[in-house]
Amino acid sequence: MDRSKKEQVIEELHNKLERASAAILTDYKGMTVAEITRLRDSLAAEKVEYQVVKNTLMRLACKKTEISVLEPLLTGTCAVAISYGDPAVPAKIIKKFAKGNEKLKLKAGALGSRLINADQILALADLPPKEELLAKMLGTLNAVPTGLVTVLSGVPRAFVGVLAAIQRQREEQAAA
Repeated sequence: MDRSKKEQVIEELHNKLERASAAILTDYKGMTVAEITRLRDSLAAEKVEYQVVKNTLMRLACKKTEISVLEPLLTGTCAVAISYGDPAVPAKIIKKFAKGNEKLKLKAGALGSRLINADQILALADLPPKEELLAKMLGTLNAVPTGLVTVLSGVPRAFVGVLAAIQRQREEQAAA
């Protein structure tokens, strides 16, 4: 690859890494082209890019980006999954794929500027979808005012009940 082509690859990768919400490094050593293609296709279906990139080009591309925390881990055979949306999506797909293919190894990942290890990536993959988490949070937020209204309406309700009991008692006394 000539110098201008390398510069173009570095620039394109740098732009992708700047926009990325998450990046996950994997070791693909021993995988066939067909296996990598199948993984790439399953990631692409969820709008996640999966690229095999030379480590030197990746080091240059991730400079001055939040993904630069991955630089020390760029050794051996590396491929990177780049997500622009929900950071849990690539983790879920890679975890599922790795169950059926033991050659694929998680190295590490970057969530924003935070470095996460393989165990944290697997924990990220176990999280419920973003929509479900938002629904749970909304339910929790909605429960607080509902409970407050219930408590506050309980005081007047009890007061009305006491007044009705006093009225019945006086009516019974007047009738007797």
